[in-house]
Amino acid sequence: MTYADGQQVRLGDRVDLGGHEGEVVAIIHEAAYADGFSHGAWAYLGSGVLVRFEAYGLIHYRAPEDDLVLLARQGA
Repeated sequence: MTYADGQQVRLGDRVDLGGHEGEVVAIIHEAAYADGFSHGAWAYLGSGVLVRFEAYGLIHYRAPEDDLVLLARQGA
């Protein structure tokens, strides 16, 4: 899965949506999960990513919205 600008979505990415920051906490089709998230709990979604926002909560994307913008990579 990629952002609108073509960059690959990665676990731990810091993103912006409508002026609110979030973090990519799961990439379901790659079985990649942040601490506190598990394959067993989320695999039923089949594909896509989970992004945790303080303002919005947890959002599942099958394809990212055009206004979901990568701010920083984990550890960068």
